[in-house]
Formats: sequence, structure tokens, C-alpha cells
Amino acid sequence: MNWEQLDKQLTEIVQKRNQLSQMDYSDESYDDLEEELHDLEDDFNEAYEEVLEPQLEKIYSKLKSDTDILLPSAYLANAYKEMLPDANGVVTYEVGGKVGVPIESDQFDKLDVRIVLIPNPARFVLVMNGKQMKDLWKSR
Repeated sequence: MNWEQLDKQLTEIVQKRNQLSQMDYSDESYDDLEEELHDLEDDFNEAYEEVLEPQLEKIYSKLKSDTDILLPSAYLANAYKEMLPDANGVVTYEVGGKVGVPIESDQFDKLDVRIVLIPNPARFVLVMNGKQMKDLWKSR
């Protein structure tokens, strides 16, 4: 598995989502950017669904959730907080708020629990009541 390529594609999607989140619907380039983003997400799902779905199955099992597993792109946030680059110039991201896919589980009674996909390294993160809590799976 080429994790660098996965991160590259995921980062491109995140950057476009951040860009789109800053735009107004009336912006002339909004529709074009949105269409480009959907194409990138479709390509991402096609390339990585077989890799990421088994990881999601393990996560859902561990969280004791019978919520349906969705396509990988469903776990993306609408916008990400960009962090400072590391020594190699790689930018990582954080999320907060009601982002990602909500899951139901008896062990999280009455809590807003969600799973979000974040790049660099690619990882599924548990978001609880709007706060990024812990990595549930990391690519490397």
C-alpha cells in the first residue's frame, strides 16, 4: 500500500474542502470547484475503499456500533484546521465541532460521537462532543 499517495490525494481533497468552505455560493468559481472536489472524492473512494473499509469494520466493532459503514469520503469534514508544517514540510490537520460520521453505541450513551478521516498521516479520529479525542486507526 502506498500511504504517501493516499495522503497526497487526501490532502488535495482537504485543501479543496477548506477552499470551498471559505467561498460563498454566489462565487463564480464555486460550482466548478465543487465539481472538481466531487471528482477527486470519487477517485479517492474508488482507489481506497478496499483498504479503508476493513479498518472501519474493526473500528465499528471495537466501538460496539452497528451503524452502517459508509464510503471513505463520507468521513471527511467540511473544513479542517491547518497546523504548522513539521520539519519535513508536511502539514497536518485537526478538526472540531459536528464533523464526520455520527455513530451510535451503547458505550457512548447520550454523547455526540463521530468518526473523521484526517490526512498526514491518514487516520480515522474519534470526535466526541465536538472535540478531537483520539486516533482510532493510523496508516503508519
